[in-house]
Amino acid sequence: MAKLPILMYHKVSTQESSGLTISVVKLEEQLRWLSENNYQSYHLSELYHIKKLSSKRSVVITFDDGYVSQWEWALPLLAKYQLKATFFIPLKYVGATDAWNHPSSPLMTAAQLKALDPSIVELGYHSYAHQMYHEMSIAAIDEDTKFAIEAASKGQLSMSPIIAYPYGKFPRKYPEKEAFFNLLRMHQFQYGLRIGNRVNSFPFKNPFEINRIDVKGEYSLKKFIWKLKFGKLF
Repeated sequence: MAKLPILMYHKVSTQESSGLTISVVKLEEQLRWLSENNYQSYHLSELYHIKKLSSKRSVVITFDDGYVSQWEWALPLLAKYQLKATFFIPLKYVGATDAWNHPSSPLMTAAQLKALDPSIVELGYHSYAHQMYHEMSIAAIDEDTKFAIEAASKGQLSMSPIIAYPYGKFPRKYPEKEAFFNLLRMHQFQYGLRIGNRVNSFPFKNPFEINRIDVKGEYSLKKFIWKLKFGKLF
């Protein structure tokens, strides 16, 4: 089975580079390295139409929350290095701010999201209200999901049937776990993404427990390459 790392980014900054915020300089350094080392990038939606990756050096790049800074800084770099990415959007907060963080930062409007070049960026779901699924009942998750789908429809946003769980959290014990996955199937989701910090095998063993690697702003290029290839550092 082929190896497929999925990278997870959040905010982009012209100065700060720590935690979930990465500097433009470091982001470009990483994307340039992927390009120069001939990594093939995929939209997640492409993967459920294929059985085999076209390159041994494959990657999926994801950005959470739909920050304006992604529009300003990540999008031009993706275009420059001819890489694709999936942006996961919490639909309640489109055009607002990330109210779950302090201080908060502006998020893209529906107009900005619709203006993204679909050959570079695809949109996926990041819930409606950005709550922790593992602390919610299945009924509450169902309601949140319906709100998200309705908001995407009203905003005329073209969304792929993929979802990244807020905070990477989801019900982990049975029978809630099975009920959660059945709920995703009922809403016709193809993939669900956690964090996990592991490199996936492809085809995916479980389409609703796909791992992502969180790229911290303080990582050196050497550490980024290590995580890309091996996942967890320890």
